Amino acid sequence: MKKTILLIIISLFFLTTLQAQDQPPVSEWDFGGTSRLNFSQVNLTNWVAGGQNSLSLNGLVNFHAHKSKGKGKWENFLELGYGIINQGENSWIKTDDRIDFTSKYGQKINAKWSYAALLNFKTQFSDGYNYPNDSVKISGIFSPAYFLESFGMDFKPNEHFNVYIAPFTLKATIVSNQDLANAGAFGVEAAERDSAGNITRESEKIRTEFGGYVRLYLNYDIMKNVGLTSKAELFSNYLENTKNVDVNWEVLLSLKVNKYISATLSTQLLYDDDIEIAVDKNNDDITDYLGPTIQFKEVLGLGVTFTL
Repeated sequence: MKKTILLIIISLFFLTTLQAQDQPPVSEWDFGGTSRLNFSQVNLTNWVAGGQNSLSLNGLVNFHAHKSKGKGKWENFLELGYGIINQGENSWIKTDDRIDFTSKYGQKINAKWSYAALLNFKTQFSDGYNYPNDSVKISGIFSPAYFLESFGMDFKPNEHFNVYIAPFTLKATIVSNQDLANAGAFGVEAAERDSAGNITRESEKIRTEFGGYVRLYLNYDIMKNVGLTSKAELFSNYLENTKNVDVNWEVLLSLKVNKYISATLSTQLLYDDDIEIAVDKNNDDITDYLGPTIQFKEVLGLGVTFTL
């Protein structure tokens, strides 16, 4: 925890120093973003082919705010996503849940390279359960929360592609829910227990790692009204299991039908060696093993888009 606070202070000092340098007048803020709301509904009455009534909603917000000052540029990105579905007589189940904020400040060396510092924060809005079991909580707001801060170099050969390489990166995993932290969820150190299973020392709710971080970002129009956005984040812990690289790869394909109607296909692939997941290889409702594995999510939607 002390290491986390120390690096936060260093980060703020570094960013303040860069921005305080004598530069030409500040440019105006550049604001922009998109929001999408996808909706689907199925209603069946005396339908002999079978099926269930269903209703689903999925919302996605992408927002950015950038500001330039001489050779310096401050970029901020906020991504919010939430989705729910109700099927038959079942209760509402969430299908998407994320909060992702990134702030990066760079100081140009030449046309393509910059010194840079980056802060990133990720968490979720609501509690998560291992459905259909909705009695045991497996996640929640700030459980986990990921805080990453880094210093490195930014390479931007054109307006569509960007690579950020940071050999000095602190990653903090926070599990605010004491029960989840005591169980060692999301890689934090589990609580100490005696031979009878009673807790003798509770978890400190935080895991700190120091390592290298790479972020690749692509934003490109494949053709008219068809856009592709891809973001890949890689992190390797220098202090433990260096070869086990954490991966977060997101892809968003956007198809614009007209000014307001659009279709989207989004995918996300996650791998974190510190997160243990119960795996049922034979689909027999029996856990074959508990350990790290690839997580994958895909969302296809048709809905209304608003552009700022």
